[in-house]
Amino acid sequence: MKIFPAVDILSGRCVQLVQGRRDTATSFGRPIECALRWINDGARQLHVVNLDGAFGNSAANLPLIREIIRNTGVTIQLGGGIRSFEDAAGWLDAGVDRVIIGTLAVKDPGVLTDLADHYGRSRIIAGVDARGGLITIDGWDRTEGDYIWWARIFEEKGAGTLLYTNVDVEGLQRGIRLPPVRHLIESVGIPVIVAGGISSSNDVRVLKEIGAYGVVLGSALYSGMLSLREALEVADEED
Repeated sequence: MKIFPAVDILSGRCVQLVQGRRDTATSFGRPIECALRWINDGARQLHVVNLDGAFGNSAANLPLIREIIRNTGVTIQLGGGIRSFEDAAGWLDAGVDRVIIGTLAVKDPGVLTDLADHYGRSRIIAGVDARGGLITIDGWDRTEGDYIWWARIFEEKGAGTLLYTNVDVEGLQRGIRLPPVRHLIESVGIPVIVAGGISSSNDVRVLKEIGAYGVVLGSALYSGMLSLREALEVADEED
């Protein structure tokens, strides 16, 4: 199973939020420094999010993200503020390995097909951000129906991977809720990366056991509740 340390960027800083709220941001320094810290601890891939993009300023942090692409040499998946085919294509052409399409995938599922046809399914991740079993969009402000239904649509339209975030537990460092994760993994035929609430090595172990392709580590990693080396040992990543 893959481990993806998060590098979330807001106003030029590497931050962590609680429940996606901007006013809860805790800063951890320069994004490139956080990225290199996790790589030095053994990370082979990074989960980078342009939070300013998610909040409406898609051009924010471009130089900082490009710095990470140039100077890390690991697999990078990127999300936040991707609102069009052109936005996604720009990042893929700039060297990002995979883009995460969230709100756009709900508003225009056909963009997944267009991107997959042009770049290959393996480079396209559809975001399944869910609250109470309903998919959320527009910064988690609105819900748009059953998350399993949408996940199947995303798979049909061309997504090669799903990123499932349980908004109910995201950032709280209180552990995962397993039933909705298991239900999703059992309902689709493509890999599922899990985010939200992962706070211990046991969380990582259980997600591996039920077949998760990978996990994103955020708040618990930055707070020291969970060490990256411990998570990597449990995940036993394969090339």
